[in-house]
Amino acid sequence: MESVENKGGMASEENKFNQDIYSKVVRAGKRTYFFDVKSTRNEEYYLTITESKKRFEDNGDFHYEKHKIFLYREDFAKFAEGLQEIVDYIKDHKEEEQPRSKSQVADNVVASGYSDVEFEDI
Repeated sequence: MESVENKGGMASEENKFNQDIYSKVVRAGKRTYFFDVKSTRNEEYYLTITESKKRFEDNGDFHYEKHKIFLYREDFAKFAEGLQEIVDYIKDHKEEEQPRSKSQVADNVVASGYSDVEFEDI
């Protein structure tokens, strides 16, 4: 994880709109999340959350697919509350399930029509 803070001097009046104040980069598997605090013309802070994922074309070229959410101060509490509730729900319900053993995974693969081939068999 990386974080970047804007420590430069005072921005000019023209640059205050959408000014980056603070950023946090979170790399999570195949996705990267950018949490950026920005400032409006009225110097109100808001948050942008960007998900970025590398996508490959059939010819081998790639592009980054991005999805962005703008979150404003008046919505912070409700957003955080909803996010915490859903994370707790997932944690509570996933802990109820027992982890699957290697043989259970292999049984599912065989049942789906694929053979269970080990590396040593090749």
